[in-house]
Formats: sequence, structure tokens, C-alpha cells
Amino acid sequence: MAGDMPVAPEDALPVINLLRGWPAPALLPAAIIKSAAHAALSDPAVAFAGLEYGPDPGYEPCREAIADWLTASHHCLAARDSDGEDFTIGPERICITGGASQNLACMLAVYTDPTYTRNVWIVEPAYMLAFRIFEDAGFGTKLRAIPDHGGIDLEYLRQKLIESEAEAATKSIDKPLLKPGRPWAKIYKHVIYCVPSFSNPSGTTMSLDAREGLVRLAREFDALVIPDDVYDFLHWSIHNPGNTDAQAPRTQPTRVRLPRLIDIDRSLDGGAERSGTDGFGNVCSNGSFSKIVGPGIRVGWVEGTKRFAHGIAETGSTKSGGAPSQLTSTYMNHIIRSGELQRHIDTTLIPAYAHRHRAMVTAVEEHLAPLGFQMHRPKDFFGGYFIWLVLPTSLHALDLVGECLRRANTIVASGKVFQVPGDSHRQFNNHIRLCFAFEDVSRLIEGVRRISHVSRFPLTASNEMLSFA
Repeated sequence: MAGDMPVAPEDALPVINLLRGWPAPALLPAAIIKSAAHAALSDPAVAFAGLEYGPDPGYEPCREAIADWLTASHHCLAARDSDGEDFTIGPERICITGGASQNLACMLAVYTDPTYTRNVWIVEPAYMLAFRIFEDAGFGTKLRAIPDHGGIDLEYLRQKLIESEAEAATKSIDKPLLKPGRPWAKIYKHVIYCVPSFSNPSGTTMSLDAREGLVRLAREFDALVIPDDVYDFLHWSIHNPGNTDAQAPRTQPTRVRLPRLIDIDRSLDGGAERSGTDGFGNVCSNGSFSKIVGPGIRVGWVEGTKRFAHGIAETGSTKSGGAPSQLTSTYMNHIIRSGELQRHIDTTLIPAYAHRHRAMVTAVEEHLAPLGFQMHRPKDFFGGYFIWLVLPTSLHALDLVGECLRRANTIVASGKVFQVPGDSHRQFNNHIRLCFAFEDVSRLIEGVRRISHVSRFPLTASNEMLSFA
């Protein structure tokens, strides 16, 4: 229709950012953090603990609070030990970190050696900002992609692990060369990195069978599986999302839908600390409050076996500088124990993100699907921050992303940036990622509408910015 044709605007369009994977500013719990900070700093004993270096594993009350909260959150799906008893998560399994990214660097520092650790295996498409962390740890030439065509390709991974071990044997790589032997740590032969629940960028969730298969492979080949478990608490039903009004309380607490990889390692075939093992396990859980409180709080945690968590506490930067995020850990302790954290998740975040997700999906169905865009559609639950779109064959992601920015002031992530550097088995030039977490609903809808207009007129020679009548 004539009214849909782009025309030259008098003024530039306001920028809409569908790339930024940040929490929405309106959803940041500043008042809750302010109250927690006041409570912590008003207690001389807590203030003293928070302002000093702190114990290496982190502020003990916060470790206990996180352990109790995780136990309660995962209780309905918890693995059971060999006696059939429900697992609880004790504080000895928790080490406070400065967030998932900081802890990824620490884990690589403690548990890998780039001369001995054969490869870093990354489920693809992958979180692109993790690549630099692996490169900084010396693995720039050792990054390997694991295809995920509707599910992680475990047969492919097994074959490549076998080939990697054969190559190491020909080079007589039988011990670490750069890292000294240390009783609190070990050096794994392989690292496997993934986002198993509501993945960034694809939004997919690894099946239970795939999780069990991955743990078995990790055990067989002496691999450390590092899951980014940062989206586990942000999910909702596709069929019955419930009240999506961010101001209305939810009556049921949120619960994770599948056992975590670490739960499976803890229970499968005698568990991570079964007889004959070294006690470090083959899976950790890399958690963070960035997505459920705010990234600026700079508090995360790693869960693992007692030996694994202790190894992270022995990181050189912690031994020198003290526990990460010591002061803000005292705030988080108060937020967790008061129940404010779970209330914030249940009554604010999940309703708001479910509403934003539904709005973006509806906009995609209305404006982009008729043009040939395709979208991942989970059967029951969705979560996280992102929607992953397949473009029509007439479009190339880099071209579309460039035109969206140049002519519509709309920032979108090209699928290409989620390819594993140097070893991508798929080209994601026909994909884009949209974030529904940061912008408000009206701007999400407008952003999708702008993409639609650019897609219909992608190769115009005009340098004029689009306007929408």
C-alpha cells in the first residue's frame, strides 16, 4: 500500500536497540538494593566484613543464602543420591564470583593449560563475547564448534574428541607445561562451553537426554563442562503465560524445568564424587545475578563439588585481592534472605519479560513472517532474553543489519558474530538475533516494524533515513 512506502523524514528516527542484552532500566530493583545496602552498612559487624578483603570463597552468609535459595529453587527437579535422598546444596559447594564472565576467566586460569588442554568446544551458535575470554586464556587457535541443529550433535562431538586425543598422542602431550602441579586444582584435557537453558542467541534449551549424554562424554574424555546458567530463573509457559502485567503479583513461585547439567553430574551413575574419581567432577554451574538483579551488582557464584569450588577460591587474583564483590555480597545476602530476590523474579521480571516476549513474537508474526522470516518456536516454555530469526533467502544478515542502522536507526545483531572463530561449521549469515529485554514494548514493536520496512526495500540507493507513515 502507498502508506507503507518509506519516505524521507524531516528528523532522524530515535534509536531502537534490539542488540543490547541488558535488563530493562525500568526493571532494575534500585529500591531493593538501596534498602539492602542500608541494612548491611547499618550493622557494624556486616559493614566491617563487607569493607575488608573477605575470605577467599566469599562472604559466608551469602554463600549459605545462595545455597539455600538454589536448593529451594531446584527442589522439585532435584537429582537424588545413591540412597534415594533429595540432594541439598551446601555452602561448601559455592564460591562467590564477580559474575559469570569474570568467573569463566578464573576457571580457565585454574583448570586449564593451553599446552595440555586440547580444545575448547563451543556449542554453536554461541555467545559471542565469550570468545575473547577463551582467546585471552591462550585458546585462540583451539576453539572448536559443536553443531546444534535442533539439538547438540553428540555423535559429532564424540568423533572430534577421539580425533583430538589421537592428535595429542602423536605430539606426546601427556602433561601440562605451563601450570604447576597444585593440590587444590587439576588440569582438564578439554573444555565444553554451552548455554543449556534459553540459550544466547538461539533461545533453545538442551533436552534431558542431551544433557545426560554430554555429561557422559565429559567423563569419558576428561572434559570440564562450563554451562552459563544465567537464564535458568527467567522462563514462562507459552500456552498459559499467566498474568503478564508487570505490576501484578504471581501466585506460584518460578521453578526450573529441567535438571541442570551439574545436577546430572552429581547423581548419574554414582555421581561426580563416585569411587575412583578425583572429586573435582566434570560439570560446574556458572551463575550470576546480572540478569535477575542487575549487572552492576557484580555478584555471581560458581557451584561445583567441594574440591572444585575450593579451587576457584584459590585463584591467584582472589588470594591477593580478596573475595570478589565482597561488599555487594553483603547486599545480596540481605536481598536473598528477605525473600525480595524471589519476589522480584516472580512478580516483576517474569511477568514483564513474558509480556515483552509475547509482544515481539506477535510483531514478528505480523510484520516479518509474511516476508519469509522464520522463528524458533518452543513447545511449552520460553525464557531468557532473545529471539533468533532465519531470514528469507533474498536477504543477507550483514546487509540487513547495516541497512537497519543506516536507514532506520535500529540496531540488530547479525548471526555471523555468533560463529565460533576459525571453526564454524555453519554460516549464520541468514540469521539475526533480537533482544526483547532492554527496550519497552512499544519500541520493540516499532523496531520489528522498521526491520520489516528495511527488508522490503533493502537495496535502495537512497541514503535517506526511512520514515513510516
